[in-house]
Amino acid sequence: MNRRQSEPSGQRNEGEGNRTAARAYNKATTEFAKSGEVEGKAREAKRAVDGAEGEKLREAEREGQSHSHGEDPELRRKSH
Repeated sequence: MNRRQSEPSGQRNEGEGNRTAARAYNKATTEFAKSGEVEGKAREAKRAVDGAEGEKLREAEREGQSHSHGEDPELRRKSH
């Protein structure tokens, strides 16, 4: 089997730091931020957390955090 056949949908494996995915994510994030929907989605999320599905969401968060290696210490490092 050649390399081309092993890649799904003819997609090229970009390895770590997939630039194509990063560009798509950045574009979608920017478009969402400019869409004017941020405040509405934030209120929707707050209602979900405060409502009936809140415990399910908190459990999912705990599950995700259980796989974490902790926060990157560089985030809190003060630059001089």
